[in-house]
Amino acid sequence: MALASTVWDANLYLKFADARTRPALDLMGRLDPANAARPGHAIYDLGCGAGNISRILAERFPGAPVVGIDSSEQMLEKARSQTVDERVSFAKGDLARFEPDAPPSILYSNAAYQWLPGHIDMFPGLMKLLPPGGQLAIQMPRNHEAPSHALMRAAAEAGPWKDKLRGVGGIARVEEPSRYFDVLKPLSSDLEVWETIYQQVLTGRDPVAQYTASTGLRPFMEALDESERTPFYEAYAALTAKAYPMRADGITLFPFRRLFIVARRA
Repeated sequence: MALASTVWDANLYLKFADARTRPALDLMGRLDPANAARPGHAIYDLGCGAGNISRILAERFPGAPVVGIDSSEQMLEKARSQTVDERVSFAKGDLARFEPDAPPSILYSNAAYQWLPGHIDMFPGLMKLLPPGGQLAIQMPRNHEAPSHALMRAAAEAGPWKDKLRGVGGIARVEEPSRYFDVLKPLSSDLEVWETIYQQVLTGRDPVAQYTASTGLRPFMEALDESERTPFYEAYAALTAKAYPMRADGITLFPFRRLFIVARRA
């Protein structure tokens, strides 16, 4: 198995929808619905991907329009094709330069800002877009030191593609929780920052490699020619199979650390 192209593969991403949805729901569960439906305001799902979380936001907050923002045309196409609620819309946008068309009551982002270097410096600007009492909710994977991510570099350095992949970087570093707390505290009337390690239950062949193929492994795959992608993927999959062995019952446990931030604008 390997990526068929260098664009976001919505179907591969959604293959692990259950594992990816639980952190999104845990983040959503910490939001206060009282200030969500403000006249003239909208809830924004920043980095909405295929739109499955945008639709859940609309169900959770029925009085507010929800706008999903993403940079991938393929993801947005998938999102639009599966959405029938007229309160949910989607638009292409750059999270690093996000400017809302309507003022936001909630800025929500599930597993997106870790792709942006320097994202911690963007968060005060997002807070300033909110009205007093408005909420910023962000979840990011913080698994960059785990074998699943360290082995990407090991695979990159162990084959004929070594020179080609030398300058490739993966997901941007997600900082210690205290860093985000210190940056957002001056703008917040209420602030929570926490981490959770999910013991994700995966099955099938190369489950960890398939999981990361739609996210953290993508930059390495994008830098390779089509003929190189499969052997590189197989080299990485062999390494992850040793690091995350399949149990006798066919299950592979994949511990995954995630960082959560929920801030209310002062």
